[in-house]
Amino acid sequence: MAQNVNGPQSGSARAEAAPPLELLRTPPPKERADAARNRAAVLAAAGRLFAEHGVDAVSMDQVATAAGVGKGTLFRRFGDKSGLAVALLDARERELQEGILRGPAPLGPGAPAEERAAAFVAAYLDYLLPHLALVRMSETAAPGARYRIGAYRFWHRHLTVLLAGTPDPEHTAHALLAPLAAEHVTALLPELGERRLREGAERSVRAAFTAAD
Repeated sequence: MAQNVNGPQSGSARAEAAPPLELLRTPPPKERADAARNRAAVLAAAGRLFAEHGVDAVSMDQVATAAGVGKGTLFRRFGDKSGLAVALLDARERELQEGILRGPAPLGPGAPAEERAAAFVAAYLDYLLPHLALVRMSETAAPGARYRIGAYRFWHRHLTVLLAGTPDPEHTAHALLAPLAAEHVTALLPELGERRLREGAERSVRAAFTAAD
């Protein structure tokens, strides 16, 4: 049976070799005051334009104009629209990461591993669904982009630790995260609806722990 896990600890030698969960957190950007102001202006403008017109309908030129920065500055700083999407999501990802590390149970420490895993999936969908277009863009910018995003490594490590004591926790963690990919959720949401997506994700978590009993 999978053990209770109340913090970023490991139940297997393989998991212990991985970086501590705290070290996988999305770091806040370190920058000069003027650069921070420009970054804030760009993200505020992009967030407003994306909300008003949809991600696909907004160009980088429009974002630069609305933020009052040069187009070259915008491209040097964020690369392209997918880089801008990642930057917009960073703050929201950090909030979820903080809840996992130090928030109240069951998302945070202090609850059985199965309850924490189920709470994480629910909280991740709370984060994903309102920002689905942005997450989809960040995850599909290039082949395999989703798996190179630092936040994915955090989510995977968290589930791997919680699944200690089950068969192959690392593989199972990937299997539980796969249906939460933004591209997958975008395709299924109109057909299944939010309730069925949430219920199905929770069933998958429960089944992963039941397999270890």
